[in-house]
Amino acid sequence: MTEKMTVEIELKFIALPSAAQALPASLAQWPLQHTPAQALSNIYYETEQQTLRSYDMGLRIRGCDGNYEMTLKTAGSEFGGLHQRPEYNIPLDQPEPRLTLLPVQVWPPACDLAALQAALQPLFSTDFRREKWVVTYGASQIEVALDQGEIRAAEMCEALHEIELELLSGERADLFAFAEQLLTFDGVRLGSLSKAARGYRLAAGAPAMRTQAFALLRLPASACVEQGFSAALRHCLAHWQYHEEAWLRGDAAARSGVQEALAALRQCLTLFGGMVPRKASAALRAGIGALESRLAQAECSAQTFCYSHDALATQLALTRWLAESGWRPFVDAAGRDKLAGSFKRFADIMLGRCGAELKALFAHIHHPQEYQDKRLRLQHQMLAVRLLGGAYESEQVEAYLAPWLALEQAIAHAPEALSTGVCRQALHQPAFWLNGAH
Repeated sequence: MTEKMTVEIELKFIALPSAAQALPASLAQWPLQHTPAQALSNIYYETEQQTLRSYDMGLRIRGCDGNYEMTLKTAGSEFGGLHQRPEYNIPLDQPEPRLTLLPVQVWPPACDLAALQAALQPLFSTDFRREKWVVTYGASQIEVALDQGEIRAAEMCEALHEIELELLSGERADLFAFAEQLLTFDGVRLGSLSKAARGYRLAAGAPAMRTQAFALLRLPASACVEQGFSAALRHCLAHWQYHEEAWLRGDAAARSGVQEALAALRQCLTLFGGMVPRKASAALRAGIGALESRLAQAECSAQTFCYSHDALATQLALTRWLAESGWRPFVDAAGRDKLAGSFKRFADIMLGRCGAELKALFAHIHHPQEYQDKRLRLQHQMLAVRLLGGAYESEQVEAYLAPWLALEQAIAHAPEALSTGVCRQALHQPAFWLNGAH
């Protein structure tokens, strides 16, 4: 028996039942081959120590009409809703994992395969009906799968309504273009969490997702400016999608995390604006602005916002922009040279500008209302510091930001009690970065 390795390139979406019902009619505008819904049972295996997850692998056995297939997914790339992972698919006679059928080179050198095999046990399952369409779009073949069922781990269960678009042959650009034309209705959002990720979460007892602070962006010391730009955008997108999920799962405070992610995206485009011209991101900024306006409305709910077409279109546009480096056609030769330069050097220069702007903002306050007027710019500059300061120790960055955060919190919650001492402490906080003259 020989193993078959493929690299799966797909976009995953989570759909409301109403959107799942609208999908077949939307597909009818293209040439296609339809496969009626089939029942698929899937069992995911893991060790008690979660060895496979530590290898960034996932192992499942799928059953359909008495036939079985073992799939091992290995480390790949996942951001937004774009999932690109190598996988090995092997037919089985019985629904039991047989690791010896997989190529030896997929395992880390220190892996004891016999011990791993012996330690495997079912962790969670997914059972759903899958309806498929293979669509001809341009010169590409794209498989559309509609999965409806449930994910179950022990006594815990959650509903499953997913749309997956997989590129069978052709160009990745066609996959994005097709998604943009297909999903023109509300009720769909990008799926940053795979079925496996959701299953692992259930198996862990479905811990509550709580609002998280915007994390410091960490990059390799050798990163160039363009790598920093791409990583910063992905960082913001991940923050957005995490808080979108938390908001939908009942944490009302996570709404502020979505707002923060949108602000961070806007700030990211500003920071790199000297190399990436505004016209390159015009559509993206328009989408961000429309979403910020929606969030400003008191009646905006998690479901109406997160499943809106505007939110989907903006996340999909950003994911495509990242996957295709969509800014490059707009960058001139001088900009390309700057993008190839050291991100660390660029970050030090920009941190200096952030620090100077913060001081200029609050050095001369003539009326208490000025604090409120400047709060938004203060928030944006603090986000910029977290995007730029990753080459330094967290303690240094947090020590610098602490008095500025205290000032922002005072403006937000107790403006009438705001003292000049809080502002003065922030203004006299020493810089933690190099001055960029090196």
